[in-house]
Amino acid sequence: MKKLYRLFIIYAVICCPAIAQTKIGGLVELDRTVYDFGDIQISQGAVSCSYNVKNISTKNVTIFNVITSCGCTEARWTKEAIKPGSTGTITATYKNEDGPYPFDKTLTVYISDMKQPVVLRLRGVAHEKTLPLSEMYPIHFGALGMKSVEIKGGSMSQGQQKSGELKIANLGGTAMDLTFADVSDGLSLKLSTNPIPAGATATLSYTMTASRERWGKNWYYATPVVNGRKFKASGKAARNVNRGEEAVLAEPNPRLGEGHGEIGFWGYTKEDFSGWTREQKSAGANPIFESSTFSFNPVKAGTKVDISFDYTNSGKSTLKFYKLDPDSSRVRVESVSDVQPGGKGKIKATLDTAGLPAGEVLIVVTITTNAPLRPLVNLYISGFIK
Repeated sequence: MKKLYRLFIIYAVICCPAIAQTKIGGLVELDRTVYDFGDIQISQGAVSCSYNVKNISTKNVTIFNVITSCGCTEARWTKEAIKPGSTGTITATYKNEDGPYPFDKTLTVYISDMKQPVVLRLRGVAHEKTLPLSEMYPIHFGALGMKSVEIKGGSMSQGQQKSGELKIANLGGTAMDLTFADVSDGLSLKLSTNPIPAGATATLSYTMTASRERWGKNWYYATPVVNGRKFKASGKAARNVNRGEEAVLAEPNPRLGEGHGEIGFWGYTKEDFSGWTREQKSAGANPIFESSTFSFNPVKAGTKVDISFDYTNSGKSTLKFYKLDPDSSRVRVESVSDVQPGGKGKIKATLDTAGLPAGEVLIVVTITTNAPLRPLVNLYISGFIK
């Protein structure tokens, strides 16, 4: 069986909203969409978390149903109608019976007058025994310990913010004062405790703000300053692979990791169509591709492969591609022009296979568009390296 190399960029997923509120559909406001238990012990048994759902509309809102992704998680929720200005609760319990491994479970929440369900997550890492703090936080900036320097912030629509939090540790023997320098525009950071006591953990909260200057995938950076000093990262985070995941060929951000002084947060920014009517959406642009996959014949490593995707704008408005994001730096995508209703276009790209190992290759190109029915489009490049 041939080995499959997927050139997806893989990043550690660290907790999401807990501090800033998340408004959805103009109906509800959630205090978090992801709960991160962090490191727990199997001996703790079942662990629970809750999500507050505030009604920010002018009429009653009802949580119809909450479906868990597997039998290892149970959910309870407010069954009564939630009045305007009032708050309901969703409580989830993870049974913690499956042994020592990372877990990431979903809750699919159905709320009245919402066209799409809300997806909540609970995650963490179950351990068989207590590990030293330096092992649980293997990336070090002086006394600062982190689990990852590449933090996935999730996706957000224009006009919105995306917030989250992650645990960090003071690995030193004295209190640690932590600040951040060179923080990217659109990113804000806040610590739950500062200074952080020796041998203790703290919560680092972050908020990314959408901007029409930033479409598709974007990085936001910050430089930790520990007790007045900037440090280069040392150590490497172990890659925790959930059960069932395939092996991948990772392509990390070259600005981050061992020997570099920054941490990075990334997310996708797309257009906000939540307030559009059905008529407005049907009158929008609509890209239809002849094929979503471009397959190339076997080539020797080092060969440059020319790639193209043909499409038609079958919608009633001008089609715009805000951003084209290949999941590999080996792919170079040419810019594209706007396409009028009924017009045709072509996306051209080049794949440089130099240095790729032998085997099958699958690369994803994510396109951010102004099409209300297809705000994000995934195209695939596949082939074989000899």
